[in-house]
Order: sequence, then C-alpha cells, then structure tokens
Amino acid sequence: MGRLGPDTLAAGALGANLYFMPLIFGLGLMLATSPMMATELGRRRHSVRDLRRTVRQGLWLAILISIPIWVFLWHGESVLLAMGQEPRLAHQAGIYLRWLEWAVLPFYGYIVLRSFISALERPGWALVIVFVAVACNAFFNWVFMFGNLGVAAMGISGSGLATSLSSTLMFAGLAAVVMLEQKFRRYHLFGRFWRSDWPRFKGLLRLGLPIAGILAFEVTIFNAAALLMGLIDADSLAAHAIAIQIASISFMVPLGLNQAVTVRVGLAHGAGNPEGVSRAGWTAFVIGVSFMALMGLVMILWPHLLISAFIDLTDPANARVIALAVSFLVFAALFQIFDGAQAVTAGMLRGLHDTKVPMIYAAIGYWGIG
Repeated sequence: MGRLGPDTLAAGALGANLYFMPLIFGLGLMLATSPMMATELGRRRHSVRDLRRTVRQGLWLAILISIPIWVFLWHGESVLLAMGQEPRLAHQAGIYLRWLEWAVLPFYGYIVLRSFISALERPGWALVIVFVAVACNAFFNWVFMFGNLGVAAMGISGSGLATSLSSTLMFAGLAAVVMLEQKFRRYHLFGRFWRSDWPRFKGLLRLGLPIAGILAFEVTIFNAAALLMGLIDADSLAAHAIAIQIASISFMVPLGLNQAVTVRVGLAHGAGNPEGVSRAGWTAFVIGVSFMALMGLVMILWPHLLISAFIDLTDPANARVIALAVSFLVFAALFQIFDGAQAVTAGMLRGLHDTKVPMIYAAIGYWGIG
C-alpha cells in the first residue's frame, strides 16, 4: 500500500486500526475454543463428541459476533470523522473498510478450525494454508490494487478485496482439510450444525470474554496511538504504521508460541500432569523472550532495511516519513522483550483456564499506566 503514496498508506492505516478494534475482541472469543478442546483431549484422548460440539458452538459464536462488526465497519468513514480525522483520509479509509469487512467471518471460522487441528497436535496444515493465503494475498493485491491482468486498478479498495478473498480461501482450505483428512474426518465437524449446546456456548463466553478483554486492552492502545498520529499529520501516521507493522511481524513468533503453549499446557492440565505444564511453559517462555531480544537488536541496527519493505527509500518525498519511522522503531525495539514475555505467559494461563486476573492486569498496564 505504501507504493500508492504516503496519503494512501495513512488512510490504510486509519482503516486497518479501526478494523482491528472490533476484530480483536471477537478473536478473543474464538481463541477460547483452543484451551477448551485441549483440556477435553487431555482429560479423555478420544472425546469426539466434545470436540465437535465445541467447534460447532465456536462457529455459531463467529456468525453472531460478525453481524454487529459488519454494521460498525460499514459506517467506518462516519466513525473516523467523528474522531476528528482528516476528511480526505477518512473517506479513503471508509471505502477500504467496506471491502475489508467481509474478511471478518471467514477469519473467525479459520481460527476455530485452526484451534481444532492444533488441539489434535496437527498444526502443520494451518501453516501450509497460511503460506498459500499470503501468496494469494500478494497476487490479489497486485491484480486489484495496481490493475493487472486486464482488471481496472482499484487502489486502496483492491487491498481490502484482496484480504477478504484471502481470508475466505483460508477458511475454505482448512474446512476442506478437516472434512477430507483421515484423522479429522471422523469428527464430522459440520454435521448437524443446527444443533445447539447452550451450556458449552456459555462456557465459551465465560472463558472467551476475559481473553477478548485482554486482547482489546492490548490492541486498542496501539490503535488509539495510531488515531492520535492521524491528528498530527499524514507523514506521522504513515511512519507510525510502518513501525507498528514491523513490530507486529516480529510479534508473530511469540503469538505462535502463545497458541502452542495454550494447547500444550491445556493437554497437560487436562491429564493432571503439573510437570508437563511447567515444562511446556518454561520452554515457550525462553524461546519467545530470546527471539524478541534478537528482533529488538535488528530494529536498532538495521532500521532502513526493514523500512524499505514498506516504502521507497530513494524517493525524496518520503524522506520525512522514513526519518520518523526510524525514530519510532527505536521505541518499538525497547518493548520487544516485554511484549514477547507477556504473550507467552498469557498463553500459559489460558491453557489453565485462568483468564480473569490477566484481564485485570492488562487493563491496568495498558490503559491505566500506558
């Protein structure tokens, strides 16, 4: 998106930040399926019915939470104008959001199915599908954003369409895997989809709402910072968007460890194995903190190399954006270790179904102190 210019990058950053605010809350609800299924498997290794019902109620929840999010994002331009953003940027961001919002439901469905295969200790399929989706997203952006293969250039709208199509492919791909792969097929995840299980649905909400709260407190503090940057000028917003995207990419490793340690701790907890809980937790913690320390060093030593992936370093018009992005990366580097540590420990506690106290700490840390 940076290749379309600083203004387009700034508008995309505004739209993306508004998009992630409700998306991340719903994501927390979906993530509750992972510790529930891991604990069920730890308690009873072949609990086919329990897993099927948890997946079904997770997909129900995905549909229900997507509806208000769609309505909110459809009026994204009005929301941004009410926040005092520049009208020209708010207009572009609003157009972007009307294409991007259709990624919400398939993304949630993918998260539920990924939790299922991860609980069965077969996450490789999710990795393959994500790699394919990333490649498809790059291809779709090339086609729709810049107008290739006979398609008219859509600009920022094309990026939203590309993401929605990629999310749909992710869900469709993983749905095909769980229906066709021998180890997953016997669970009949989509059979009798209309049947309710209200106690399990309430259990998902009870476990998922604090997780949603933790993620909302964490992500919205960064979203708020981006919106404040938009009140300064487009260059500051674009530079902030670059720095945050780089930090977000490095965060993917502790985020993956978060999901892995949730499953490993959940399995050990369900089996009544405290040594397994401790071993899984400490292993993930050491890996996560070590990786983030390395990434912080890279951000300080080679900032221009990282920034070049998002914006043309040779264009004089981008000089101020680049200078600001370099300074922002220094601050991003400083919180890498702590961000990795909290992500992994949150996953450990989630595997133990301990989510309420971490939510309180998140509220105090991000919005009380931050």
